[in-house]
Amino acid sequence: MPSFSGKYYYTVDPKGRIIIPAPFREIISANYGSKLYLANAAFDKCLHVYPLEEWGKLEEKLRTLPKSADAVKYYMRRVIASAVEIELDKQGRILVPAAHREDSGINGDVAIVGQIEKIELWDRKEWDAMFDPSKIDKKTLEEKLEGYGL
Repeated sequence: MPSFSGKYYYTVDPKGRIIIPAPFREIISANYGSKLYLANAAFDKCLHVYPLEEWGKLEEKLRTLPKSADAVKYYMRRVIASAVEIELDKQGRILVPAAHREDSGINGDVAIVGQIEKIELWDRKEWDAMFDPSKIDKKTLEEKLEGYGL
């Protein structure tokens, strides 16, 4: 299955629509169809866009987890409760509901980022701030990634 990778910059239009980059649209239309799920991220101030099939895999995994666990309850309330089905329009755009734009701070320039099985939508300033060298503990991150074999 092809995966989403790459980073693109676009702007949210006045109606709350965002163009999905052509490489991502090609993957979606060739492998998934036009139905997608949009949800808040669990911890980051961004939105996740899942093809319907990938969203189904996430739901199946959640069905196996203990619903009484605090972390699972948090995830269900933050992510699953925010999820809405959306669709690519003929111009390759998605409509991001106002509540989702408010939750993520997305209202102008946006970074659209491939994350293998999903796409992340970030406010451009929020995205750029994550890579401020003064906010990154490079040594710790390098050690963790080495531990994962990356």
